[in-house]
Amino acid sequence: MTNSNPGPSAPPWRGTPSRAISILIVCVLLGLLLVFFVLPVLWVLLAPSKTADQLIHDSPLSFGSFSQIGAAWTHLFSFQDNAMTMWLRNSAVYSVGSLILTLITSVPAGYGLALTRFRGRKTLLAITLATMIMPSAALVLPIFLELNEFHLIGTVWSIILPFSFYPFGVYLVYIYFGTTLPREILAAARIDGCSEWQIFVRIALPLAKPVVGLVAFFSFVGNWNNFFLPYLVLPNSDEFPVQVGLNQLLSSTPSFNPVAGAGLNITTPELALAIVVAILPVLVLFLFSQKALVSGMLAGATKG
Repeated sequence: MTNSNPGPSAPPWRGTPSRAISILIVCVLLGLLLVFFVLPVLWVLLAPSKTADQLIHDSPLSFGSFSQIGAAWTHLFSFQDNAMTMWLRNSAVYSVGSLILTLITSVPAGYGLALTRFRGRKTLLAITLATMIMPSAALVLPIFLELNEFHLIGTVWSIILPFSFYPFGVYLVYIYFGTTLPREILAAARIDGCSEWQIFVRIALPLAKPVVGLVAFFSFVGNWNNFFLPYLVLPNSDEFPVQVGLNQLLSSTPSFNPVAGAGLNITTPELALAIVVAILPVLVLFLFSQKALVSGMLAGATKG
């Protein structure tokens, strides 16, 4: 009588040499991901709970105390007469202002490119795509010269206006309206006597809420994380957004800049806390809008 039990299956790492090499490569890549991406994030999150001395001598992934977090918070927000609060407020003003103008310009532009036939339409679409893939740093110099020509350097508008048009947002809206919105609905609305503006506001825009939310999220995150242009066009620290303010905190920390920061009271744990505070609004926004973001990313995936 033969034994029908096949016995224990071979471990997944056993087999052909090519399979073993593939598993080894995956393990190495995951290890590099852990070392260079996950561990730094954990360090930043845990650093505010320790003193500067504990950061040097204790384990990098150990937790200090909640009282130390409170002390770091107090010292951070008392730096330069509550500069951190001012920088956060400035970032909110710049980001929300740019976001409002972005939605006003990008959504109608994407709708028009997708559903309207006019001379130069393909050229405008090509320019939009070229602007979208162009590095933002390449546009800083002409934007700076243009802002200087209109005497806007050092004003709120020097940050809001350059980001009031979002090419990637235009492209997202263009793809959505071009693949999802049924043309029969638009034709029926025209037969009922609706103007093109009424069709856009009453029919197209309500149906496009998912993609509008996606554009709003990406625009807000991009504006919140903007550093290079504000660093160049805002000369006064009272006007800095939080990302430029972090650079000033870094230069005021003796651990990173002993000469400039020797007489100032910003320590490495407080700098780490400032980083956490700076990313917290975006993180909270992402957590509360996950469902809307997924809906927006799936919008236009199938042709309506």
